[in-house]
Amino acid sequence: MINSERGPLEGLDAVDWAELGHAYGRAQDVPEQLTALCGHDEAARESALRSLSGNIFHQGTRYSASPYAVPFLARIALAGPRAVRDEVLSLLTRLAIDWHDEYDLPQGIDIKAWRAAAAELSMDEALAWYDERIAVEPDEEKRDRIREIRAEWAAGRLMDSRASALLSYDAVRAELPGLLPLLDDTDPAVRTGTAYLSAWFPEEAATTLPLLLDRLRIEDSVTVTATALVAVGLLGDLTLTPRLSSHLDAAEPLIRWAAATALARISSAEGTDGLGTELTERVIAELAAAAADPPKPDIDYNEGDLPGYISRSLLSLSAHDRETVLRGVADCLTVMPANHTEWTAKTALAVAFAEPFRHGIPSFPELTEGQRRLLRAFVRSGPWGAYGKKFEESLRNRQLPDSRAALRVYTGLPDDGHDERTESIWW
Repeated sequence: MINSERGPLEGLDAVDWAELGHAYGRAQDVPEQLTALCGHDEAARESALRSLSGNIFHQGTRYSASPYAVPFLARIALAGPRAVRDEVLSLLTRLAIDWHDEYDLPQGIDIKAWRAAAAELSMDEALAWYDERIAVEPDEEKRDRIREIRAEWAAGRLMDSRASALLSYDAVRAELPGLLPLLDDTDPAVRTGTAYLSAWFPEEAATTLPLLLDRLRIEDSVTVTATALVAVGLLGDLTLTPRLSSHLDAAEPLIRWAAATALARISSAEGTDGLGTELTERVIAELAAAAADPPKPDIDYNEGDLPGYISRSLLSLSAHDRETVLRGVADCLTVMPANHTEWTAKTALAVAFAEPFRHGIPSFPELTEGQRRLLRAFVRSGPWGAYGKKFEESLRNRQLPDSRAALRVYTGLPDDGHDERTESIWW
């Protein structure tokens, strides 16, 4: 845990970095990079941050060196050069949760499931797997390479990705109490980064929530307020409904979206109608309004893809008002990043056409308005082509046209010349 009286790099030489590993081998370069983060050379700081983001966190993978770097990064976030503190908070978030701030929305981190998955593979099982590969590999060079990897495992420099991820997560969790005072930092970017980081540690909610709520009471930054509201929703329960619902009347659309998002998560997480019919309808209406005219985001959730996040929140409430939800999701699909549409499209399809047609596919005008708008959104922005096979299969299973061209004809949309270029549409 952070001790503010120590320098950010105290104890750096006490770690045997050469016996730890990262994406490119031994981790003896990590101390130099951490030191550069604390220096006065702006170019060196930026280079060090890029290097750390690529070696101790490489495309989502954490390594044996990753949790050892966390205490130093936490102290840099707290007392390092102002120019890097918010970026270091972002790196700490990645070290803790990878990209699960996209994957696990709208519910948030299921830490119990993470811990169960990480416990599945033991070191003995991993080494036995490598022994089996060594025994059957006919190529001597490949066999030697497998032996080298096995030796790295046996020395503790490599580990199962689930286990290494959890070690990094828990290392950041251990530093979180010392980082929470940054919610009161003078820099809005640091306050935002701290609120965002706190959203992913449900086991620390008893400590974190009161501080987030205090920040909401006095905060004057729209971005910080919105980030903190969503964090409260990811960590909280129905007892916080009055505190959150008061922000539905805010003048700023981003704050209203955040309050509605937080309430939607609490409602769906409880599995009840705990918000009550009137408030649930208000939340759905606010999310649908945000879908029709998305707030201009300066926010990290879902990689800044607010329409994608809105669609997930709406779909979690589809049992309350299916038609409004479908209309809102249709609006979201047409403005979401193309590579984010597949989950939304498949889930919305299951909601819109939950029951099979009894007498064959109806004519397009016979569908509800929500169904019609959704199918037309699929034509314009669906996950077609090589990366949309599961979506096309879902259409087929519901007796609906399973290609963009056929669905375009069914919905009556004009030919825009893109039917034969579906893969580029997806990307």
